[in-house]
Amino acid sequence: MAEELVILAKTYDLLAWLLPKAEAFPRVYRRTVVQRLLDSALDSQEALFDAQSQGGSTRERHLRQADSALNKLRLYLRLAHRWHWLNDGQYRHVSEMAAEAGRLLGGWLKRR
Repeated sequence: MAEELVILAKTYDLLAWLLPKAEAFPRVYRRTVVQRLLDSALDSQEALFDAQSQGGSTRERHLRQADSALNKLRLYLRLAHRWHWLNDGQYRHVSEMAAEAGRLLGGWLKRR
């Protein structure tokens, strides 16, 4: 149970860091790439909440959805860095946050 609370807090911190940064991304991409980046971050958080309140195969399905959304988030973060929307330090920081969430999620999946 404690691990579940930690991952929820870590993904919340990632969202709290990412949402204001995304406001500075180019307007022309806000309805496409930026929206998908934010959707993947939010989808991951929501799937974790859903998993926390479920059990059995339903929980595993939500955990897998969270993993998929986290993988998409990583892709969009790499693109944001490549296009210089995030500098090296920002990308390193948010990548470490995503990696930590991924490790915690992997632990939760293995524990299942």
